[in-house]
Amino acid sequence: MRTLTVQTPSHQYPIFIGYDLIGQADSLLKPYLNKTAAIITNETVAPLYLKNLQMSLDRIGIRHFSIILPDGEKYKNWQTLNLIFDGLMENRAERKTTLIALGGGVIGDMVGFAAATYQRGAPFIQIPTTLLSQVDSSVGGKTGINHPLGKNMIGAFYQPQAVLADLETLKTLPRRELSAGMAEVIKYGALGDVDFFEWLEQNIEDLMVQNQEKLTQAVYHCCKMKADIVAKDETEQGIRAWLNLGHTFGHAIEAEMGYGVWLHGEAVAAGCVLAGRLSEELGKISDADTRRIAVLMEAAGLSSLPPKFPFEKWISHMSHDKKVSSGVMRFIGLNRLGEANITEVSDIDILKRTLQPYL
Repeated sequence: MRTLTVQTPSHQYPIFIGYDLIGQADSLLKPYLNKTAAIITNETVAPLYLKNLQMSLDRIGIRHFSIILPDGEKYKNWQTLNLIFDGLMENRAERKTTLIALGGGVIGDMVGFAAATYQRGAPFIQIPTTLLSQVDSSVGGKTGINHPLGKNMIGAFYQPQAVLADLETLKTLPRRELSAGMAEVIKYGALGDVDFFEWLEQNIEDLMVQNQEKLTQAVYHCCKMKADIVAKDETEQGIRAWLNLGHTFGHAIEAEMGYGVWLHGEAVAAGCVLAGRLSEELGKISDADTRRIAVLMEAAGLSSLPPKFPFEKWISHMSHDKKVSSGVMRFIGLNRLGEANITEVSDIDILKRTLQPYL
């Protein structure tokens, strides 16, 4: 097991990374639990890991109840959020009841938002069970739900008490979900660490067959990169936006195709390539750099090409992005491979040239 600490202005918390950790949740999470816990999970994860977590809590005398939600990005909305509140109210959860998010990014984001708002703030713990959530969404305190006009447009910054990333859960992850998570891993190298990007190029085959040592190293490295960025910019006033490389384009794909049709990581993969193309149009990087991103995404089982839909729809979706400021669209681009930037784009022709091959 490897451990690192996220230090934010609000508080610090540990990330535990390793194998068979849910079975050790009693010892690892005891300092971060109150007397009662609410385990929130979904219909897919519950049969796999809920009983093991319940047994861990029983061993240390934590009273607990469970709320099981439908599975899928399309359920990341107000209606499903209210199911969490219904369960908390029906079980007389108090402000000190610890909410435990057991699942992927959808569960983690919704439970975090529920914790931020239930009785104006309850403690919560992240137990991410997908690669994407382990390397990205479980760390840093971004919580929220989707709106039909935009992804993650409603939410709050609210940090967990602890994150327990049990890599054993990835063994039951469908190949498509593993690939989707790898898009976020590759994103980290492209935006901030060219040495890590090159390491991924050399080791992607081993990572895709879940070599334990290399997968642990990759997850740890991504979490460390995110922890360092969040420590400097907890509420995304500056460099934390770099973590959204590929996301403005990616969120447009998800919104246009319908949430869950393209997995988030699949949309981010195509979005990162488009961010490279935009950076080419701005004279920052070369076609060879963008091609390296595309080739690595493809090696992880991802498409480097976005779906085709009209330019007007791209603009409509991207104009609802959270990074829009004073009506000007902002994108995360690249100064060079391994160094991100925040780019304001007011010239629609630049975007049209970027997207033209995919219209």
